[in-house]
Amino acid sequence: MIRTFGGAVLAALAGTALGAMTGVAAAQGGAQAFSGNAVRIGILNDQSGLYAEFGGQGSVEAARMAVEDMGGKIGAVPIEILTADHQNKPDIASAIARQWYDRDGVDAIMELTTSSVALAVQGLSKEKKKITITTGAASSDLTGKACTPYGYHWAYDTRALAVGTGGALTRAGGNTWFFLTADYAFGSALEADTGKVVIANGGKVLGSVRHPLSNQDFSSFLLQAQGSKAKVIGLANAGLDTSNTIKQAAEYGIVEGGQKLAALLFTLSEVHGLGLKVAQGLTLTEGWYWDANDETRAFGQRYMKRTGRMPNMIQAGTYSAVLTYLKAVKAAGTDETDAVNAKLKALPVDDVFAHGGVVQPNGRMVHDMYLFEVKKPAESKGEWDLYRLISTIPGKEAYAAPAESGCPLTAAAK
Repeated sequence: MIRTFGGAVLAALAGTALGAMTGVAAAQGGAQAFSGNAVRIGILNDQSGLYAEFGGQGSVEAARMAVEDMGGKIGAVPIEILTADHQNKPDIASAIARQWYDRDGVDAIMELTTSSVALAVQGLSKEKKKITITTGAASSDLTGKACTPYGYHWAYDTRALAVGTGGALTRAGGNTWFFLTADYAFGSALEADTGKVVIANGGKVLGSVRHPLSNQDFSSFLLQAQGSKAKVIGLANAGLDTSNTIKQAAEYGIVEGGQKLAALLFTLSEVHGLGLKVAQGLTLTEGWYWDANDETRAFGQRYMKRTGRMPNMIQAGTYSAVLTYLKAVKAAGTDETDAVNAKLKALPVDDVFAHGGVVQPNGRMVHDMYLFEVKKPAESKGEWDLYRLISTIPGKEAYAAPAESGCPLTAAAK
């Protein structure tokens, strides 16, 4: 069976989803069996673990918003969102992605919180000739040495975080660093990228210690960091790991003792959960903030009505990724991978997340990043009024040029 839209051909899609997954017909906002022709997007992320607030169901809701803004269909063909919890395990994520592709007719997979998961699914998607757009994972390797013709990276990456937070703190006098690092691909990449920026700005890295993912007790790691006498302790972790590190650092009086904590990946969601009393004064880098202008505030309020929370850069970035993908499908007149892929690399990114965003040949979407300081409780005018803008980091500074990224696809451009 074949269906057409916009004068082009859409192959019939069929199959059933894993019991752990939910198919959502976004135009209707409810569950629907997988049948008939559709443009299908999978949102694969952590929905129950340490990154559940980081992206989680909030990213799913942002994806639904993007589909609604496309009218719920392209031509006569409906757009559907599938969603699953990968539990931060690459093997589970790969199994879900394989079934989505082989049985459930999924065209593209997005969000992909956790770098080890994103790298695994991006590799599988290369094999299957399917598109991935990562918004939740951070490793710059996704558009570096592990790049693929069909892999895209939205929202932020470890290099951008390093340039923002690492560069600012080093230039401000924090010229000696010790890293407390999550022991997997993301933590290693964030530590490496930040270390390079620290050294480039005249600083020194005194050492590092690695902790297991989803750790509970950071006391031994914090004591090593404290004993290093480094001016800055770089937290190369994320989600609840970062929140727990900051809470326990307060118990040891680390900041009161003169050392500064650098939350290298900390979003609005985690700051809100931690509270201003504990988080005040933290310097962090994000790719988007709901209170930046009238357009972002309107989007934030719309999201708030649906979720009871303001979106962070991961959730707003997922909205942008889904919307841009659907614009590319519409422009291509088909959901065939190569045709959509060409449009994704050609179309500018122009939405509430980024205006004038540019997709590099290695799949990196380049946009401005922002350095923020968390407000003191007395400075905040409301529950979600959490940031003070310190500076804007132009996209060309935040992200590596394609020829410098380490991506084999663009290495010849040097």
